[in-house]
Formats: sequence, structure tokens, C-alpha cells
Amino acid sequence: MGVSTSATAPHPSDRQRAVRDRTRRRLTRRKAVNGLMLGVVALCVVLVLVPLALILAHLLRTGAGALDGAFFTHMPAPVGERGGGMANAIVGTLILVGVAAVVGVPVGVGAGVYVAERRGTWLANTVRFLSDVLNGLPSIVMGIFAWQFLVRPVGHFSALSGGVALGAMMIPMVARTTEEMVRTVPVSLREAALALGYPRWRTALVVVLRTASAGIVTGALVALARVAGETAPLLFTAFGNQFWSTDLTQPIAALPLQIFNYAISPYDDWHRLAWAGALVLIAIILVLSVIARAATRNRFDASAGS
Repeated sequence: MGVSTSATAPHPSDRQRAVRDRTRRRLTRRKAVNGLMLGVVALCVVLVLVPLALILAHLLRTGAGALDGAFFTHMPAPVGERGGGMANAIVGTLILVGVAAVVGVPVGVGAGVYVAERRGTWLANTVRFLSDVLNGLPSIVMGIFAWQFLVRPVGHFSALSGGVALGAMMIPMVARTTEEMVRTVPVSLREAALALGYPRWRTALVVVLRTASAGIVTGALVALARVAGETAPLLFTAFGNQFWSTDLTQPIAALPLQIFNYAISPYDDWHRLAWAGALVLIAIILVLSVIARAATRNRFDASAGS
């Protein structure tokens, strides 16, 4: 006689209820973990934004009062006198950033395209490694290097040597950004261009660079914003100038140098102008960042529309 198992086997409804309970517990645990991680991420965002907000608030509180028409149009006042402005430093910073862009962007973009297109070769690997090393190089070392090879041979400081030093600092940043952007271009676009008879160099310049132009422009502008506030390289190259000068072969004023000199001075009025100069420098960097975002958005919108 067989033994009946109906008394010991669980009822189907009991099994379904058990499955629902396990599923409910899993969902509850997942929701709790998800909420916890979202809270951690939100806390990290706050921790990132709080220092920036504090810096901006302090700059606005201490430097906004010195921002007037004279600050942007007048030259620095003589030692001990009140008033004056930083017109020469603002123009000098724009000149140095322009020279740095002329030096750093073409070389960085070219190096990045080569490393991305010829990846795996010993030269590409070497360039990538050296770019990473240069990215971590202290800026004062770059300033000493520029002084040794650009200032010492000619016997005097100059705006050109300062711009070249800043441009040299831009090269590894632009190169690495360009490499990453070029790698995102689909291989099918390269194959289509080569199938149409384009040589490889023209494919890289016309197809690949055009497709990755949004990211490359963003990387270049971020690198410009990064070097615009550098002081150490300019101490060894541009040196600073209390007078109006736009000659690339002569020392030139710059906002970081002017802020440094005013900040270590014993005059309260110069301290106030130093805070105002720092606020203007932050504004220049902010404008470059906004332009980078706008360039990226416009490029992506145009691609989506086409």
C-alpha cells in the first residue's frame, strides 16, 4: 500500500505565498540599499559643492566692493596710494591665454589623434605614458624648465615665454582628452571613409576630428581654464609688469601675478584689490567653462537634428 503525501506536501497557495514573501523582502532590501546609496551620492555632491560655494561667497563678500569702472580701466596705483585698477593684468592674462592656446591646442590635438589612431604601437604607448607623467608634473617645475630654455638664453623675461610655458602645460591635458574623444568615434565611420577612397590622414582630419570636435573643444577650453590661474610658471617667465605692455618680447602683467604681489603687500587697499582680482579670475574661468558646455550642447543638438 502506498503512503499518501497529500498531508505533507505544501499546498500550491502556500508556495505562492512564500515566493511573494521572499520577493517582497528582496524588494524591501533593494529599496533600502538603493536609498542608502542615493543618500551617499547626494552627500558626496554636497561635499563637492560646499567648498566651491564657500569660496565664491567669500570672494563676493571681500572682492565685489572693489569692482568698479576704475578696476577694469585704470593702471595699478603707485605704492602707498589708494585706488587704481588691474587693466594691464586683465589684458595680460588674455594675451598669455591666447598664446598658450596657439601653442598647446594644435600640438595636443595632433598628439591625441596620433595616439588614438595608432594605439598599440610603441611610439603611441610612449606618448600616452609621457602625457600622464606631464599631467602630474608640478607647475613650478614647468616654470623652471621654461626659464632655463626660454628666458635664460635671451637674457630677459617675456610674455612669449610665459605663454609657451602655459601652452606646454596644456599639451598633455589636451592630448589625453583628444585621445579619449577620438576613441569614441565608431569604427564604421572610418571604414566608410576609407571605402570611399579617402586616405587615412584625411579620414582622421575630416571625419574623425569633425565627429569628435565637441569633446575636443570642451577639453581644450577646460585646459585653458586650468592654466589661466597658474602663477608659478609666470614667476619664472612673464615675471609681471606694473605698466601697460602688450609686447610679447617684454615682461607682461597677469592676474595671478598681480594677485600674488598684492596679497603679500602690507597695504589694506591692495589686499582688497587682490580679492577683486581673484573674483575676476574666477569669472574668466567660469566663462570658459560655460563656453565649453555651450559648444558641447550645440554640437550634440546639431548631431541629433541631422
